[in-house]
Amino acid sequence: LLTVTVFLSTLTPKFYFALTVTSSFISGLIFVFEWWHFRKYGTSFIEQVSVSHLRPLIGGVENSPPAPAAFSAGENETGRQNMPECKVWRNPLNLFRGAEYSRYMWVTGKEPLTYYDMNLSAQDHQNFFTCDTDALRPSDTVMQKAWRERNPQARIKAAYQALELNNDCATAYVLLAEEEATTIVDAEKYFKQALKAGEMIYRKSQNCHSQSPQHEAQLRRDTNVLVYVKRRLAMCARKLGRIREAVKMMRDLMKEFPLLSMLNIHENLLEALLELQAYADVQAVLAKYDDISLPKSATICYTAALLKARAVSERFSPETASKRGLSTAEINAVEAIHRAVEFNPHVPKYLLEMKSLVLPPEHILKRGDSEAVAYAFFHLQHWKRIEGALNLLHCTWEGTFRMIPYPLEKGHLFYPYPSCTETADRELLPTFHEVSVYPQKELPFFIHFTAGLCSFSAMLALLTHQFPELMVIFAKAVSIVS
Repeated sequence: LLTVTVFLSTLTPKFYFALTVTSSFISGLIFVFEWWHFRKYGTSFIEQVSVSHLRPLIGGVENSPPAPAAFSAGENETGRQNMPECKVWRNPLNLFRGAEYSRYMWVTGKEPLTYYDMNLSAQDHQNFFTCDTDALRPSDTVMQKAWRERNPQARIKAAYQALELNNDCATAYVLLAEEEATTIVDAEKYFKQALKAGEMIYRKSQNCHSQSPQHEAQLRRDTNVLVYVKRRLAMCARKLGRIREAVKMMRDLMKEFPLLSMLNIHENLLEALLELQAYADVQAVLAKYDDISLPKSATICYTAALLKARAVSERFSPETASKRGLSTAEINAVEAIHRAVEFNPHVPKYLLEMKSLVLPPEHILKRGDSEAVAYAFFHLQHWKRIEGALNLLHCTWEGTFRMIPYPLEKGHLFYPYPSCTETADRELLPTFHEVSVYPQKELPFFIHFTAGLCSFSAMLALLTHQFPELMVIFAKAVSIVS
């Protein structure tokens, strides 16, 4: 202690100043390097070195899940070309306005659909159910105006007017099934009438579709009506518990109109097959539609993850896995979960019931909160049915964000995450719902530490320069006390 005291008494204020300036400069360089490494690789260099090299030397075990393998080099590029940013899609599992959305509003007093969402549906109806030849049939002329009406009662009144002019007006029955029917049973009755009328009109259009471009347009319209009605009838059967019947109707529809894959009827089929617990059939559907040339969806990605999790989730334990490492099947399940989470990061909080659900909108934004709501609303029960699946998801999903390159625009397994999803989701989802946003990467501890060290050293250097004698006395006092 005497030697240390004599040594400190010989040091001048210039030495202390030089020491603090040097330490401030070095900690500043470390901070700049740490920040650059984090911006480029998404992780702290010091933390990475300590975890990868130092921890094993002192007997530690790394229990973080392995990084997912690249599924396809072409998937990124194909996605960039095929997926326009923030394109809104029709929800394949959208509910019935009269039998479901309206009933919710009667009970809660809250409007489940936004004006923007309903306006998109009005545009869909005009595109699907109208054509240039409507003027030739008075009932179709009335329905063309009906789809443009904003008031629901005006639309329903117009549908009855169309039926007075033509009792076989399929689109009028469609409108009544969607908006006037207050139960699924009533909606199914209207759709059965629409199917009878739609098949008759479709056969007539087939016989004369080659006569002129107008007849071709009429055939496309009548095809759209027939496909829409059959799909909604299958959904009615699913909701009424006749699941095998619904599956058959969906399969037949997909075989009859194979070119209409953009309608995503296979997503309705996947949900119905999961309800039947026909997992082999689910895998067969996924093998056909989980392809890099097709736009991905939360249903595709998370169903694939669910099937892989099903193989290992019942016996999965984080503690056991951290000691013995992950098996091949567990690695595949974790990779599938990471893939799904990167595609749509909003889904896990709904599946884990960390965030409350609302009725899904009629349109969804792929990779957005609206798609996550729509997926979880129908598929949460399927995850709950498989023992341990939600536990495996809970243990692994957050690890995805440590592996996605930073900044997030770079992407990893998929094209970059669109920056406009939050704005679009706020237009699609009701105001009483708190829109989920893409999870941001938090700064690692060592970046905060080096920033604090740099600031503290700079402050000491400034104080030493301004009050050299006082800082010398303070340094000696601290050394003696320590």
